[in-house]
Amino acid sequence: MKCENCTKKECSKNQKNDDTQSTSVDPLSSNDGIEEKDEFHTLANAKILLSDCLACDNCMTSEEGARVFQQNQKELFRILNLNKKCDTSKHKVLAVSICPQSLPYFAAKFNLSVNDAAKRLCGFLKSLGVHYVFDTTIAADFSILESQREFVQRYQRRNQEEHALPMFASACPGWIRYAERVLTNLVTSHICTAKSPQQIMGSLVKGYFARQQNLSPDKIFHVIVAPCYDKKLEALREDFYTALYNSQEVDCVLTSGEIVQIMEQKNVSMKDVTEVAVDSLFDEIKEGDVVRHDGKRSDGYLEHIFKHAAKELFGVDVKEITYKALKNKDFQEVTLEKDGETVLRFAAAYGFRNIQNMVLKMKKGKFLYHFVEVLACPGGCLHGKGQAQTEDGKPDKALLNQMEEVYAAIPVRLPETNVHVQKMYQDWLEGMDSKKVQETLHTKYSAVNQTASNLDIKW
Repeated sequence: MKCENCTKKECSKNQKNDDTQSTSVDPLSSNDGIEEKDEFHTLANAKILLSDCLACDNCMTSEEGARVFQQNQKELFRILNLNKKCDTSKHKVLAVSICPQSLPYFAAKFNLSVNDAAKRLCGFLKSLGVHYVFDTTIAADFSILESQREFVQRYQRRNQEEHALPMFASACPGWIRYAERVLTNLVTSHICTAKSPQQIMGSLVKGYFARQQNLSPDKIFHVIVAPCYDKKLEALREDFYTALYNSQEVDCVLTSGEIVQIMEQKNVSMKDVTEVAVDSLFDEIKEGDVVRHDGKRSDGYLEHIFKHAAKELFGVDVKEITYKALKNKDFQEVTLEKDGETVLRFAAAYGFRNIQNMVLKMKKGKFLYHFVEVLACPGGCLHGKGQAQTEDGKPDKALLNQMEEVYAAIPVRLPETNVHVQKMYQDWLEGMDSKKVQETLHTKYSAVNQTASNLDIKW
């Protein structure tokens, strides 16, 4: 007997095994060897190319390559299909978390306000069968606050610990991958231990939210919508896995462009979708207007940490930050002077060319910076290769300019002012200095042994 939730038509045929060396995958192929014909069967195959990922083939094992290929629409559709079956034991609660740098892409592309874009994107995802749609800004709040505290502690220990400074930001998975696989111990000990917003969001959804909903973490299927492909690799990290429940904290990452692909293939326009308020992690509360952090195109680690350190270490209230462009617009510095002495020197280094120049200075002992916000994408997270690309793979400059305007217009909210974050520190994390904070919001970055051929990567 079939209930009303069963699929009406089914067909079975043999599936070819995924070729782990292939540069594309079929998002509709099923893991168990059966392809089901349902409401999603008309979607065209989405291709994911390793060239789209900032971590090149030399940095990736064949097993990782195969798992990255599974990070596409196929996984989302598989869960949507399972949720239509009669066997409720296989049903999952589907949660999607959206990165703040993805929203300006949807707003600019469909000529919407960023608040309308967030609500319509939520409406579209829920029309597919998604249960909850979250904003990851709260996870970035935690990441920034922990990074601020760690920098102040490192600065105070700089004369006692060799690797205390400089401190490098840890939010970009492309940069982290490069540091661990190529730069090794020269850099890894200097990376901030605070988890990235994606990693923290995984902990929030499969930890805090799961407990609030009285759900086992493995009963939640957690999808991240992000601006770049490297987030797919980040989701596979071992420290992003809960052994007790055999569950990744992020099960699937889809780029903004892959979401638009689904819309186009289903012949759905954002303007025709019903607006639905974005969900909150807290009971039945809904999110309000979209907010962002300081920073022109990313989460603003440099600006938040600089202002916090200036206040905590030197009693200086910095209202506005003045950037000084050096070799190019993607390598800029910010300094704080007190009594004629430069007491803080920060830099923003975006793109691998600037990262390599930075590392070269470290090797030569000519590195003067206390903190560097390192991002693998030239232009920052807003320019991630998973969005705003033309058909030939080049940046859509006109769209990117619109996205920057949209992002700049979003109101800034300081992470310190988020009352939910402060409450969670006390109620969920057992205080700001607790062991649980270290376990939940921090991780370790360490060198990974590579063969000699993997060390000569050119970016």
